[in-house]
Amino acid sequence: MELGRLEYLQALVTEFQVTDSPEAKEQVLANLANFAYDPKNYEYLRQLQVLDLFLDTLTEDNETLVEFAIGGLCNLCLDKTNKDYILEAGGVEPVINCLSSSNEETVMSAVTTLMYLTTPQSRQQTTALPVVECMLRFSLSASRRLSNLATIFLEDYCTPLQVEEARNLSKHTAVGIPLPKD
Repeated sequence: MELGRLEYLQALVTEFQVTDSPEAKEQVLANLANFAYDPKNYEYLRQLQVLDLFLDTLTEDNETLVEFAIGGLCNLCLDKTNKDYILEAGGVEPVINCLSSSNEETVMSAVTTLMYLTTPQSRQQTTALPVVECMLRFSLSASRRLSNLATIFLEDYCTPLQVEEARNLSKHTAVGIPLPKD
């Protein structure tokens, strides 16, 4: 079965790369994101460079592809090897950019991914002032899921000083990252 798993994942990656159909790409990426849930697949997904595929897809215009890509990364970054890879590949910035998505699932996955990617080394980037400002606004969202998640981020990943600084700054500026649509 193990050999079959690698071959199946390879077939998915190949299909993603060769198909021109947006629907087929979405279906394949949804499948890959689901496989990213299972730690048994981590090694195969690394071997097939699926982490890069997910990271590259974060900048696509297709909102559905971005949703599945950030979902896949969110699943993968629980693993230390994957987390380190994503951090070394410069993955924090494209994840932060997903915070401005109008798709709530994408935003939820992006917030969760930032939590998982926060280490003593990456904290400066994952809790940068614009991110903290964004979380303050998300904490006021009408979406209970998003407001709760943002509140956890602020309480568990940010210092009181960072939150205060972001509060003071947002009093004086119009912040550009819109809330996602429900």
